[in-house]
Amino acid sequence: MGRAVSKLQLSELQRRELERLVHAPSASEREVRRAQIVLGRAGGESQEAVATAIGVNRPVVALWERRFRCQGVAGLADAKGRGRRPSISLERAARVLTEAAQPPPAGHSRWSVRSMARHAQLSPATVQRLWSANGIKPHVLRTLQLSRDRQLVAKFWDVIGLYLHPPDRALVLCCEAKSQCQAPERTQPGQPLGIGHVRTRAHDYLRHGTLTLFAALSYLDGKISSRIAARPTEVEWLAFLRRIDRESPADLTLHLIADGYSTHKHPKVRAWIAKHPRFHTRFAPTSSSWLNLVERSFRDLSEESLRSGSFDSTRELTRAIESYLAECNLDPKPYRWRAKAEDILARIQRARSFAGMPQLSV
Repeated sequence: MGRAVSKLQLSELQRRELERLVHAPSASEREVRRAQIVLGRAGGESQEAVATAIGVNRPVVALWERRFRCQGVAGLADAKGRGRRPSISLERAARVLTEAAQPPPAGHSRWSVRSMARHAQLSPATVQRLWSANGIKPHVLRTLQLSRDRQLVAKFWDVIGLYLHPPDRALVLCCEAKSQCQAPERTQPGQPLGIGHVRTRAHDYLRHGTLTLFAALSYLDGKISSRIAARPTEVEWLAFLRRIDRESPADLTLHLIADGYSTHKHPKVRAWIAKHPRFHTRFAPTSSSWLNLVERSFRDLSEESLRSGSFDSTRELTRAIESYLAECNLDPKPYRWRAKAEDILARIQRARSFAGMPQLSV
């Protein structure tokens, strides 16, 4: 007569935790197998039967059963020190990380994986693993321009206040001029997009002049009023303001968010604004175009219509811009300011501290 099979005893909490581990999508195969071993033994099966069902040897079942009896569910985790030993010393790894943030040798603007590998006498794959694990990306560059406007905080809150708490019986219009809209004509036709190949575009072009797009984005409904002119002069800006005046309901106050471009502050413009008291101009701080939401519309216009286009004249460019804006106004999607103003100012303060600039008086 065979020896009786000893049954592994589990508490209800341990059983639930093991069953959760078996069905967890993020659990590794080793963790699932170990939990199945313990559950199988707790179900009264012998070590040989559990090993056959799971596809391991009996000593493996005995090992994890013993670990579970001694340490519980925590005993099924890998012990510290498991795995392959590091092939390079901590000092060399630290050197690869710290020197990546330092200037490269003369004649180079940044470190690359291969140049750092030659410098540290490591393989490029090792350098790449170290950089990826620590989030170091020397090839990535983001532009940053900190405003030196002495009234930065006051102007910042003035603009943000209009976004977060728009006044009653008023329109908030984000206004800007997109100058130097080129009309380039590619010298050769490009290959269209198809299955198995990408579209192509000739690198050289004929330039047929430039245009200036004046635009006002309504924060309320996302519609864009626009006017295209040859140059961004105060005369054209005044003509655009008169158009806004005609198209806007007469009983509404108009708050215009604009940058400090000289055209917007021309004496003729100031005189016209003074004669039309329902217009209130709010100037964003210098080097802070990200505060003006119409810039987001300009970005979409460039990406979806202008950058990949080929235009044989400024007249064709005008038709392309007007067609794009008319389509957007058929189904406008307003932008909503979601970021917390306090978080933005905190980031500006950190950037100014890093750049050695004086802190803002908030």
